[in-house]
Amino acid sequence: MHGAYHGEYKVPGGKLVVVDLDTEDGVLRGVRVAGDFFLEPDEAILEIDRALEGAPVDTDAAGLAARIDAALPPGTQMFGLTSEGVGIAIRRALAHATDWTDYDWQLIHEPPQSPALHMALDEVLTAEVAAGHRPPTLRVWEWGAPAVVIGSFQSLRNEVDPAAAERHGIQVVRRISGGGAMFIEPGNTITYSLSVPDGLVQGLSFADSYAYLDDWVLGALGDMGIKAWYQPLNDIATDAGKIAGAAQKRMVGSAGGGGAVLHHVTMAYDIDADRMTEVLRIGREKLSDKGTKSAKKRVDPLRRQTGLAREAVIERMIASFRGRYGLAEGSLTEDELTRAKELAETKFGTAEWTARVP
Repeated sequence: MHGAYHGEYKVPGGKLVVVDLDTEDGVLRGVRVAGDFFLEPDEAILEIDRALEGAPVDTDAAGLAARIDAALPPGTQMFGLTSEGVGIAIRRALAHATDWTDYDWQLIHEPPQSPALHMALDEVLTAEVAAGHRPPTLRVWEWGAPAVVIGSFQSLRNEVDPAAAERHGIQVVRRISGGGAMFIEPGNTITYSLSVPDGLVQGLSFADSYAYLDDWVLGALGDMGIKAWYQPLNDIATDAGKIAGAAQKRMVGSAGGGGAVLHHVTMAYDIDADRMTEVLRIGREKLSDKGTKSAKKRVDPLRRQTGLAREAVIERMIASFRGRYGLAEGSLTEDELTRAKELAETKFGTAEWTARVP
């Protein structure tokens, strides 16, 4: 039987933790932890419940985890479960967080578009989700031109060699999320965005939300034979090194109600490392100690590790998402596209925005 509060949290790379609880006089009561994890000894589950009984309702996930750790019998073994994961599930219960399967997800996968339009679409679609006008959306990007995408707070001159960018016909655009620069070649990267209601990440710290929103793609990569993991704060890695970087932007809904999170990821399929290090100043630093200065080196983890064409990787990723959460084919509305084109022209395509941090 559910208590007044019900929360679920899938531990990244682990199992599902489910909690039901009540509150009374500002403390937790009747906490019951369950899930498909493994735990030895058997009675440790009762100790976890007891440890959480009476905890103040404003205790953060780390504080709840500390209570659990202090109460567990010596030699307790957890498989697919962490004390922190239980704490997060409780925070999500108290915040009335939603789950992936509570929504009717929509897929947008349009023909190639300009870099500035991609930046604008992220802003417009996430604002529409925040306002409740659009369902949660997975958008897979197709690039109409090579680009460097810099983070919202990065210095343009520190990141990009403008002469090299011009020489290679590479456009430089600035996105609305933080994080580092991305080097894009059409056909050689896989980029996607999730525009989700903020209810999906309620009770998660900023850092935990990255792992939570990346978990489905780790499963999709696993289905393709790639053992990948989340690497804090915003990377996806394998034994061959980093294969993807994520960034996020939070948006509030109209009149302060509701809100949404933009979570977008670029994955390296098969990138020309020489060209990248010519154009990205920071790339020279990052790659100088990795033996990638020799001619015609490529950053190609997804191509090499899957042996699949880029289109096949994308198809499998979409199929994996659909199998987990459901995913209907969608499209941009006329209004969304009009607004995005206007934003691309007046904001993301302007020197003023691109050089806002010179």
